[in-house]
Amino acid sequence: MISSNSRALRRCQLTTAILSTLLISGMAFAQDNTSNSGAQQGQEENKDESGNLDRIVVTGSRIKRSEVEGPSPVTVISTEQLQREGFVTVADTLRTITQNAGSSQNELNSAGGFTPNGSPINLRGLGEGRTLLLINGRRAADYPFPYNGQSNFQNFGNIPTAAVERIEILSGGASAIYGSDAVAGVVNVVLKKNYEGDIFTLRAGTSTTGGGDYTDLQWVGGKTGDNWSLTYALEYFYDEPVYAYQRDFMDSRDDNPLPPAVVGNQPASGLLILRSGVPVGSQNRITPPAGTCDRFGGEYVDWTYRAVYPATHPLAGQSYVTGSTCGYFKDVGYQTINNGNKDLSGYLYGNWQFDNGMELWSSLMAYHSKSELSGGLEFFGGPHTDGVGTRTAAFFATNPTINGNVTVQRIFTPQEVGGVEATNQKFTEKSWDFAIGLRGNFGEKFDWDLTLGRAEYSASRTRPRLDGSEVTNFFLGPNLGTAAAPRYLINLDRWYRPITPEEYRAMSSILKYEADSYVTQGNFVVSGDLFELPAGPLGIAGVIEYTKQGYELKSPAGILPTNRTVYNLTGTNGGGDRDRYAIGAEVSIPIFSMLKANLAGRFDKYNDITNVDDAKTWAAGLEFRPIESLLLRANYSTSFKAPDMHYVYNEGSGGFSTALDTFRCLSTGGTPGTASCAGATYSYSMFATSKGEPTLEEETGKSLTYGLVWDITDNLSVQADYYVVKLEGAVANLSSTFILDAEAGCRTGLTRTRQPYPFAAGSAFCQEVISRVTREPAAGEPTDRVTGIRSGPVNQSQRRVDGIDASIRYRMDTDRFGDFAFSLEWSHVLGYELQTFATDPIDRNWRDDPGNFDFRSRMRGSVGWQKGDWAANVFMTRYGSLPNWQETARVAPYFLWNANVSKKITDKASVSFFVNNIFNNFHPDDSGFNTYPFFWRGYSPIGRTVSAQFSYKFN
Repeated sequence: MISSNSRALRRCQLTTAILSTLLISGMAFAQDNTSNSGAQQGQEENKDESGNLDRIVVTGSRIKRSEVEGPSPVTVISTEQLQREGFVTVADTLRTITQNAGSSQNELNSAGGFTPNGSPINLRGLGEGRTLLLINGRRAADYPFPYNGQSNFQNFGNIPTAAVERIEILSGGASAIYGSDAVAGVVNVVLKKNYEGDIFTLRAGTSTTGGGDYTDLQWVGGKTGDNWSLTYALEYFYDEPVYAYQRDFMDSRDDNPLPPAVVGNQPASGLLILRSGVPVGSQNRITPPAGTCDRFGGEYVDWTYRAVYPATHPLAGQSYVTGSTCGYFKDVGYQTINNGNKDLSGYLYGNWQFDNGMELWSSLMAYHSKSELSGGLEFFGGPHTDGVGTRTAAFFATNPTINGNVTVQRIFTPQEVGGVEATNQKFTEKSWDFAIGLRGNFGEKFDWDLTLGRAEYSASRTRPRLDGSEVTNFFLGPNLGTAAAPRYLINLDRWYRPITPEEYRAMSSILKYEADSYVTQGNFVVSGDLFELPAGPLGIAGVIEYTKQGYELKSPAGILPTNRTVYNLTGTNGGGDRDRYAIGAEVSIPIFSMLKANLAGRFDKYNDITNVDDAKTWAAGLEFRPIESLLLRANYSTSFKAPDMHYVYNEGSGGFSTALDTFRCLSTGGTPGTASCAGATYSYSMFATSKGEPTLEEETGKSLTYGLVWDITDNLSVQADYYVVKLEGAVANLSSTFILDAEAGCRTGLTRTRQPYPFAAGSAFCQEVISRVTREPAAGEPTDRVTGIRSGPVNQSQRRVDGIDASIRYRMDTDRFGDFAFSLEWSHVLGYELQTFATDPIDRNWRDDPGNFDFRSRMRGSVGWQKGDWAANVFMTRYGSLPNWQETARVAPYFLWNANVSKKITDKASVSFFVNNIFNNFHPDDSGFNTYPFFWRGYSPIGRTVSAQFSYKFN
């Protein structure tokens, strides 16, 4: 498989062009000569005077060993590799690793969400929060704001690049070593120590498409003595926000590549008063006074809207005019697609060697960030009518010129709120991680290590938002009817004129969220050789751990589900803690000279309000070396994840979403997904609430990997591993769609396809699911209207994913042309099975399901060159194909290319030039992607960036 993909790359014209450019002009950064040695695996190669390799700790085991490869595959990215591939931050690098196949929220699509400033990863597509982040082998504090308002995760964006020595990625379950959360894998960020000298680095760049200026300033240094060392790092990073209006392919609703049939692309209604109950074929939009749209500074356009006669009408398929009003094409462009940041971070590490062989060490990492981003413009879509802040879509307008039922929409322009920047949300984040330890040895065979640590992460968020009562009163005045039948006199003078920024501020407020998390931990590790066996020493390691984790989330009172005074926005509060005690052991058994077995077991005891009292995990691995250069390996492990604390301690959250009223559709003889259930009568905005569930059980996993590592020659090595991960009991919130489908099935006895529903109406399942839907009578509608959905987290059934990871590395040293280094890494998902609930059939083809937007394959590779004072590198990352948005085919794979060139200008100074995304690619073409931003969120809209770097060594 490796050779096949290599041939495909050689045939690619882009590859040929870039390699030619590389050889001719010497573009890119220096290739580190250690990338294919033991240091390639990210380990410290401490050698004694005889040149023998000292024993080291490899991620995935606490037993020190002389071999850098073990029974489980570990991918390592050094800080030199991070830089030569063109990246500035740890998070940017991790987004390109081939195991990161799952889709996550990012700065493109989460600006209006709960965690728009966090940077999660999603290994194997098993979900955020199922990859454990370690800092120097210690658990990092959770990001304070829960992912999507639901679950905890760890942020990979607050780690200072200047302090990083290497990043180690272990894919697969590792709970037998590290405990909870290590289900999909472990990312261990190893920070610098024992550094000698000082180096200053300044890098600055920008996007060639517009916006995105950035600066990265680093100072890394250290001093060493006979029995001490001190390492320090300081970094300042700045980048400006990028808005969608700075990209011409996503700055307007008219960029939709698949306009609606017959009527074409039409703008959103900026100023809309729409009559309800008007017969099909007649005009229902109330036309504003002449010249109204021109009063809004060129933001609105005069637009005559059209609709299409439904299939049941004699004129089916033909269009008709629904009226004229002010349309808004540009409103989507006022959201950020890249956050603006001002980050200051630092790191300090020191150690002291005592005469008796003991070592005292301590480290401190700190981070302070100010960020800003925008989720776009606010809108007014109907009155805020009752005590818990429900937005009513339809009401009776008593104006003499209207005198009827209407729905309304008014999208505020940037000028009305005080400029685009006035829509920005602002984040302030602070985190620190302190650890102190003492290590030594006893009995000449055993090492011991005592570590104590504390990490804290605090974050605050502010955002402007309309007050429901104030904005309703400003445009509509008091309710002249009742909560069930609201009546308002629309203030047409205010409706049809721009408001002033002062008026906007008078009917809005700045909301402030605060969140904190922490982790306190201590562990004692003993490792060494117990005794000699005929084939070698029996290695053992034992660990005792204590960890206390906690968090607290405080959202503004006005957005809580029980007190929704803020317009069209909800949130959540929560807080709690968890104690964990653990004991674990490992043993490495040399069975004979070529075969070694590795066993590990761990017991975790929990103290919180859940029923997860304890967890037992184990792992077993084999290493077979028939010849010195070839390793055949296999590893099987069990893993678990305790329920995320916010799934347990959530005090209540909520959110609006548009969903299909499945019961209404089925009970009126329709079929979901067809024209019989189309339109606002069947799909409308609903409010769903969720609350923490202490009865949740732990998720459990099983992982299997086997493969080989072969150093074919001193300069050529290959690696290939098969993996399979199975996860059971995954926790997730019930979706509104699932609840509404189940409610309809229990009440009508039919599925969405009008087949018999598997649960009886009186069953416990049906009683529970029906109780989760609240309905109230709605005049003129076919059934009671859904007014509330009670969601919540549940343990689901199972997921299973399997695939292949492979890599090849080659070095070629020449006297005349310089030294070359080649690497290629590839991950491919062979199968993905999904079963949401035990009552559901297993979807054994989820990998190829047209609704699955996880990448089936990922690839990354580089070509490096160095000669004298010049160095160069070209980096490539390939995203595999995805379903098209219409779910009828697949879009093409997607390539990004980075290149850079470096020149050492003196013994102490060097300069580098970087071009990331050389060909200014944004996303593969999908002519059917008719939902904003008109391409999948897994692709970046930033485009090409260029930068220059200057480095100076002081000694």
